[in-house]
Amino acid sequence: MAAPKNPHLPVLLTPLLAAVAPVSGVWVDGTFGAGGYTRALLDAGAERVIAIDRDPAVFEMARAWAGDYGARLQLERGEFADLDRIAGGQVDGVVLDLGVSSMQLDQAQRGFSFLRDGPLDMRMAQDGPSAADLLNEADEATLADVLYHYGEERAARRIARAIIAARPLSRTLELAEIVAAVLPRPKPGQSHPATRSFQAIRIWVNDEFGQLLAGLESAERALRPGGKLAVVSFHSLEDRIVKRFLQSRSGRMGGGSRHAPAADCPEPSFTVPTRRAIAAGEDELAENPRARSAFLRVGIRTEAPPGAADAGALGLPRLPEKKRGRR
Repeated sequence: MAAPKNPHLPVLLTPLLAAVAPVSGVWVDGTFGAGGYTRALLDAGAERVIAIDRDPAVFEMARAWAGDYGARLQLERGEFADLDRIAGGQVDGVVLDLGVSSMQLDQAQRGFSFLRDGPLDMRMAQDGPSAADLLNEADEATLADVLYHYGEERAARRIARAIIAARPLSRTLELAEIVAAVLPRPKPGQSHPATRSFQAIRIWVNDEFGQLLAGLESAERALRPGGKLAVVSFHSLEDRIVKRFLQSRSGRMGGGSRHAPAADCPEPSFTVPTRRAIAAGEDELAENPRARSAFLRVGIRTEAPPGAADAGALGLPRLPEKKRGRR
């Protein structure tokens, strides 16, 4: 089958396929995007792929090639937090590619990029409050908390004050310039000054951490014994959540001491074939620089029943609750 004309390369595709081989049965691609993982799974032997995305635009873009796979490809608009319900039964594999896609970054009108001018939107599902709505309405403390907890931005308070002073905001380059103006000029090779801020605001707009935790639990419910979960993440906060989820579900979260004995753990619902995350090799990095920050983790489902995750134990970043009463 001829490959569609698409410049967006899915990262870690070769190591992912190797880690989950042999590919067979029914798979869920919970983050369809440009369809790279879905096509690869179908071509590798999946009988059917249920492709889910919260962004309605991706399915319109897939029209040129999706029909080639016939009934083997099932397109579903929704959130991967609901993938077990959408799948309607147990599946043999789940793939999640977290964060914003290069396809979305390249579309200035979506408002994800600090390098292209566009409306300050950032909504993956194209509904609900936009980034501009939230930035123009939140108080300084909330903005600082978002930047610090979701973007690990050390200058969060300084940036929050600058945003407040410049409101109302409506354009991406406007926000990028405000952030860059209060931070040191980057040295050669360093990322753009607005990188962390845009990441944090995008996560806030789309509730990405809440979606991730719900998606991992949903995948656990959907996978049959022997089913495979493969998750690609792009920054340390995401990877930490995935790592700790798989550790907790495989009985490797950490033992106790003689002062604090380990609590009784439920029967492991996953086995983890590799303790370390899988990173891109030199060949892929040369072809696709976006893979530089990508990490792949894989888990294999056991027969144990699914459970509920402890968000705090998994390191899920949360905004501090505001104290009530007089300030």
